[in-house]
Amino acid sequence: MDSKLKATLNSLHSHLAQSGPLDEESRTLLAQLDGDIKQLLAGNAATSADAAEESSTYGLAERAQELGAKFAVKHPHLEPALRELGNILSSMGI
Repeated sequence: MDSKLKATLNSLHSHLAQSGPLDEESRTLLAQLDGDIKQLLAGNAATSADAAEESSTYGLAERAQELGAKFAVKHPHLEPALRELGNILSSMGI
């Protein structure tokens, strides 16, 4: 699952590089989500469901999906990658 998550993140980064300028709020939200996912992949995030609720990584799937919906209007090419990211995180129970 980690390899699929990493591939989706790489795809998202590629789309972001081609998307043109983003507003400050969007950049901040994406950077925070990216940092939390990288922390998770590095093994620094909690592994149990109870601990995950207390960690900063809780709700990553929902945050990715919310960002996808937000980007659907201004940056529609980013929405599929964010949706896929949300689905992967959700299937991981995050």
